[in-house]
Amino acid sequence: MDEQAKRNIVIVGGGIIGCTTAYYLTRHPNFNPALHSITLLEASAIAAGASGKAGGLLALWAYPECLVPLSYRLHKELAAEHNGAERWGYRRLGCGSLAAIVKTSDLEPKECRPTYPPAESGTNGGPPIQSVSPDENAKDWEKLPKQDDNAAGLLKESPLPSDLDWINDSLIQHYEEMGSPGSTETAQVHPFHFTTTIADLARQNGVDIRLRTKVSKINDIKPAGVHSVEYEDRGAGTIHTIDGVTDVVVAAGPWTGKLLPRTRVEGLRAHSVVFDAHVSPYAVFTDITLPTDYVPEHRAAKGQKRRHRGNVDPEIYARPFGEVYACGEPDTTTPLPPTADAVTTDPAQCDDLVAYIGTVSPVLAAAPVKARQACYLPRHMRFGEEREPLVGPTSVKGLWVAAGHTCWGIQNGPGTGFLMAEMLLGRGETGDGGLGKLDPRRFKV
Repeated sequence: MDEQAKRNIVIVGGGIIGCTTAYYLTRHPNFNPALHSITLLEASAIAAGASGKAGGLLALWAYPECLVPLSYRLHKELAAEHNGAERWGYRRLGCGSLAAIVKTSDLEPKECRPTYPPAESGTNGGPPIQSVSPDENAKDWEKLPKQDDNAAGLLKESPLPSDLDWINDSLIQHYEEMGSPGSTETAQVHPFHFTTTIADLARQNGVDIRLRTKVSKINDIKPAGVHSVEYEDRGAGTIHTIDGVTDVVVAAGPWTGKLLPRTRVEGLRAHSVVFDAHVSPYAVFTDITLPTDYVPEHRAAKGQKRRHRGNVDPEIYARPFGEVYACGEPDTTTPLPPTADAVTTDPAQCDDLVAYIGTVSPVLAAAPVKARQACYLPRHMRFGEEREPLVGPTSVKGLWVAAGHTCWGIQNGPGTGFLMAEMLLGRGETGDGGLGKLDPRRFKV
């Protein structure tokens, strides 16, 4: 490939993958603004989807292994170069897994819990239902795909850290710390601030970022190459075409599969909440056993039973800037909408999350909830199984894909963007081996 040839590159998607790709293209030693133009098209706003509503956890025990070490290192380098500690909250934090057993006697009313209006009546005109068993509609809690077997194997039992003081230690059956310093580190960023800052840095270096521009068609996808990209200006309601395109990078997260169906990238909805609270920096994976007669207040007030039987295991991440983020189980009940700003949130699922966390954390039970939200995690699916993300060229000349990172998009964003820039403008460093697993052409894309 002639790195000095004129290139007209269009990136589809303003999430972390699209923004880091744009950023690293402008930082590549072969980038020449006189020869290379870069346009980023985003259907709503920068970080409007999962890149703005994720937890922001960074870990050397994440997956895929071929991408994680490079990306983790690049996070550290970006923070050092651009004052990431101040601008997007980059920092190290403790990480562990705990098991808690909550008894009915532990569930004393919290003064700051919200008061829900009483239900008008039960289904038979009686009082609200207060039991969860038996209930054929109850479901088991489903885990987010955060920890794999390799991550679980890095746990080592330890007492609850003394500064993890926002968890009720009297309920804890055991706590296991994740890994050891230097080999299985855990860090974090605030994903919205990180993504928007990287986008701003790319814009300052010459990237043309166009918001509320929904790509509708990539024309002339055939062996000769990509020729034009059509998009809708959602504000004006008009259709525009970018001609003379040499390269299109589709980094549209869960919407990648809508634009390029053969990628088989789809969305998995996940809810989360953000508490307004200053707590010590820990990421905590929970396993909470609740009393059989426990019903969250918001459901009891409506005469409902508990939604989940058995244990629940929300994930809780203290975050910089006075926040605590928590996420719950995924669901497939609502199809992916056309754009990120059309994603709907089920308030009851968020309130479940708040209630479950409140049983083990008095601090968070009393904290205001500043956001209830949902997003779609982009999954690369084959034969019903989740596979590695797709990163690299497709079988069509000039068409590239970078999508399918599930819940590790923030962690693996810099590594993905760096590698895409290397592939587009000339290879230098290409990561830590095994990247062939991510090649879209393996799956005839």
